[in-house]
Amino acid sequence: MNPVQWFGILSIPLVLGSWRALKKPGSHGFFRFFLWEAILGLFLLNFRFWFIHPFSWNQLLSWVFLFFSLYLVLDAVRQLKRAGKSVEQRRDSALFNFEATTVLVDKGIYRYIRHPMYSSLLFLAWGIALKRPEEWQLLLVLFASLFCFLTCRQEEKEDIAFFGNAYLEYKQRTRWLIPFVF
Repeated sequence: MNPVQWFGILSIPLVLGSWRALKKPGSHGFFRFFLWEAILGLFLLNFRFWFIHPFSWNQLLSWVFLFFSLYLVLDAVRQLKRAGKSVEQRRDSALFNFEATTVLVDKGIYRYIRHPMYSSLLFLAWGIALKRPEEWQLLLVLFASLFCFLTCRQEEKEDIAFFGNAYLEYKQRTRWLIPFVF
């Protein structure tokens, strides 16, 4: 099968996992779906180049981004499960269970950035794109970055609506996606 066929087949679980969010255009889950699709496209374009020239600048930087992506998602999920207190009052059909927190989490990586799981996806996308930095990968990773920003922007609106002033204060002491930078 060619990459386009694989993309179609592997998009099925993404659609199934996102169908509730896709019915709510403008929700953060709606934008996140397109971020995942872009990452899938990047992976399918680059998986053959994963270990070619392993000590080139792009491969080394790629691995740094990929390992940082893994750290971010693992710590974020751990913190959400530990302190987020997901309960029925925050049930929204577009949210996954671990996202439906009722306590504002500001421990672990959340001390530094507000969206570590989306930061993880951003670093994942750039890490994959750097495996073979060419025009198509650049366009696709910029598309992924755009949808990551749109996802975060919408989630911030949802978090402000739910947590109110506590979230606004939290925004003042943290960065958006990249610790100490942005």
